[in-house]
Formats: sequence, C-alpha cells, structure tokens
Amino acid sequence: MKLIGTPTSPYTRKTRVVLAEKRIEYEFVIDAPGAAHSRVPDYNPLGKVPVLIIDDDTAVFDSRVIVEYLDSASPVARLIPDDTRHRIQVRRWEALADGCTDAVVAIVTEKRRREERQSSGWISHQQGKIDRALRAMSEELAAKSWCSGEFFNLSDIAVGCCLGYLDLRLPEINWPKAYPNLARLAEKLAQRPSFRDTAPLKQP
Repeated sequence: MKLIGTPTSPYTRKTRVVLAEKRIEYEFVIDAPGAAHSRVPDYNPLGKVPVLIIDDDTAVFDSRVIVEYLDSASPVARLIPDDTRHRIQVRRWEALADGCTDAVVAIVTEKRRREERQSSGWISHQQGKIDRALRAMSEELAAKSWCSGEFFNLSDIAVGCCLGYLDLRLPEINWPKAYPNLARLAEKLAQRPSFRDTAPLKQP
C-alpha cells in the first residue's frame, strides 16, 4: 500500500493518522501537486492529495473516501461506527472539520498572491467560515471527552488535524484562547503517537 501526499497537507495527515491507528503498514511517497514534475495528476485526475494506491494498483482519492476504505480494511481500532445514527454524527463532525480546513487553505492560497491582487472580501468570507466552524465545534464538544460518543474515533482525528493546520498556517487566530475545550482536546490528541509522529513542521 502506498500513500501519496505531502507532510503539511491536513488531509494527508488525517489519512496518516488513520493508517497509524489502524496499524496498517504503507509507503509514504511525498509528492506536491504544485511541483513542476508532480505525478499526482497521473493517479488523481483532480490533481489533489492524498492518494492511496492499494494492492491491486487502484488509486483511491479524497481523504474521506480513503479513511472509509481503511477503516473497513482492518478490524483494528474501528474509527467509523456501524450504527447509522452514530456514524452520521461522526461523518458530520468530519465534514465540519474538513470544511473549516478548506477555508484555511483558501485563505493561505489567497495570501500567496501578490498583495495588490489579494481580495480582502474573499479572505473575510473564508474567515467567517472558520469562526463559525470553531464556535460550532466548541459548542458541540462542550465538556465531553471526545467529539462524538464515549471513545476516540474519526471525528476526533478530523478535528485534531484541522486545529493543527490552523496552528501551522494561521497562528494569529489564537483559537486555544477563545476555545479552551478545543485546546484540551488538541493537547490530548497530541499525546497519541499517531498525532505526534505526523505533526507537520512549518514549511511551504
């Protein structure tokens, strides 16, 4: 099994955390989609990471599809509940966290344009998504130990990767001060080997 992605991609990180929690061995191939000679489009027509190459050479892409495949591939540490109601709750948390991450990516991409070409309106629009998502996550987490249910699962992984990417790319938001319950969750997740070993260093 081969995973194609980048160390700083939050979606790649989500997949790597799941692989670690499921104890699935894989080869990590670093390939940035924006690089001149990237082979990512050869595997994913959308030109995005992560891409998982499974044993029959099928390319599985989009982190949500990949993690669902991985959770069904091994019985170890089930991360997506079988019960329909609980499963939807977990996937709803994942959608919220991924949507917040999408907004962070949009801001980072916009700020990489020349200053005179940046749209302050677009940045404000994306910032609003982040603010609402963080507030919703904090309110729903409340005083609970985990995002959904009594045990660690995919919802916590998605939220943890989102918060980690916020720290990496937009540290000025300082969400831990505004949402101490999310900060406590992030601290607890950071102690897990799967999160500790995939923590991205600040790089392009």
